[in-house]
Amino acid sequence: MTNLATVLTNTAQARPDAPALKFMGHDIGYGPLAGMAAKVAGALRENGIQPGDRVAIILPNVPAFPVVFWGILLAGGTVVPMNPLLKAGEIDYFFSDSGAKVAFVWPDFVDEATKGAANAGTRIIPCGPMGPADGTLEGGEPIAEAVERDDEETAIILYTSGTTGRPKGAELTHRNVRLNAERSSGSILEVTHDDIVMGCLPLFHVFGLVVGLVAATTVGASLALIPRFDPGEAIKVISNEKVTIFQGVPTMYAAILNHPEADAMDATSLRACASGGSAMPLEVMRGFEEKFGCMVLEGYGLSETSPVASFNMPDRERKPGTIGVAIPGCEMRCVDLEGREVPVGEVGEIAIRGDNVMKGYWNKPEATAEAIPDGWFRTGDLAPMDDEGYFTIVDRKKDMILRGGMNVYPREVEELLYTHPDVLEAAVVGMPDELLGEQVGAAVALRPGAAVTPEEIVEWSKERIAAYKYPRRVWIVNELPKGPTGKILRREVHAPAEG
Repeated sequence: MTNLATVLTNTAQARPDAPALKFMGHDIGYGPLAGMAAKVAGALRENGIQPGDRVAIILPNVPAFPVVFWGILLAGGTVVPMNPLLKAGEIDYFFSDSGAKVAFVWPDFVDEATKGAANAGTRIIPCGPMGPADGTLEGGEPIAEAVERDDEETAIILYTSGTTGRPKGAELTHRNVRLNAERSSGSILEVTHDDIVMGCLPLFHVFGLVVGLVAATTVGASLALIPRFDPGEAIKVISNEKVTIFQGVPTMYAAILNHPEADAMDATSLRACASGGSAMPLEVMRGFEEKFGCMVLEGYGLSETSPVASFNMPDRERKPGTIGVAIPGCEMRCVDLEGREVPVGEVGEIAIRGDNVMKGYWNKPEATAEAIPDGWFRTGDLAPMDDEGYFTIVDRKKDMILRGGMNVYPREVEELLYTHPDVLEAAVVGMPDELLGEQVGAAVALRPGAAVTPEEIVEWSKERIAAYKYPRRVWIVNELPKGPTGKILRREVHAPAEG
């Protein structure tokens, strides 16, 4: 019987004065953090929140997020993290679907959240940088000891964006999250209480929440927060706070690498870098490592797997371009459409089984049964596995382009485009074609000052990749569409009308 919040209370008891959070030049110790969370927990209980009740968080990366996150868990509640950029209609769906009774909201988002709460009846609690605003959530004795919860009860409901239909709430149990955070901090990144972890990944996203906040708290490390990712601000924080562990998605690495202040960044403290969320272009990885003298370890996971499923482990050979091997407590294999394991080296859909796999989708038994038909979670990601157990993602099942009966994996073409000296970002998509079914297209963002034409990129690609793979059409964009973590959203990339 373990509440995830014991992670905080144990660390606060052992290291009360150690800095839990670094924010805007100030440190917040584990003792004060636990004290503020206990007050939130007591006030929630006083205001009718019972164990199992859902409570939403709509906050940027400010200290208030960890305060209310741990406070909800201390009270026995279930946390529903939400993207602050959601609009009223989307908020209405999240509130209504989860049954959230209360939502902690940043002032800038209160109007939208209030509109979204009208139908669901969710109570909106405005927050300042350190927690609930004065007079908004009062009363109750602080709850300093976590309310008892079963390992298999739901700690967090994370809504996944999905490629089709409305988002589904992945139910992560106290055990799911605790074990994944322990393995992320212990076996994978080897985090100690002396480490300072860069907290630029959004905390409402599973990567930033579990691998950042919960993992750091597990070992008593410090988390250096910036409200939202900005490469210039990240460079300053890494330099000034002597950050030792950087966690980010590939676009964050590219943004720092190509920032005008990159040469001024003091990266001497960095000892480990972790990348996830999407495939890391090899050119970006090589460029970052050469410039800042640190190794980037790439891993893989999803909201449904708490999140980490595989990683290039520090005690094994690193294979750039792969997502590593299955982490302890997790099994991975590649399967065909019937769920049969495919031979080593052949492309199949990654299926995952282990103590990191979610309980299921909130109130969606049919979707749960479809995603986990035989105890193995179907990821939708396509990869071969080599004879040493390393997986190489070639693409999303739904993103694969079928050109005249030939499979084209967008990632392979993107990897090539990233090697072009003028290309900053690229997204390869399928375009309807009457003769071939689909044709290969590419949206490209250029480096500052570049003057290359789309036609020149097509010709350049044609010389370097198989004839059926090179993009027949390239179009230049100022910026590619990105999700909240900075992951490029390929499904939102569409070829402009010709003519």
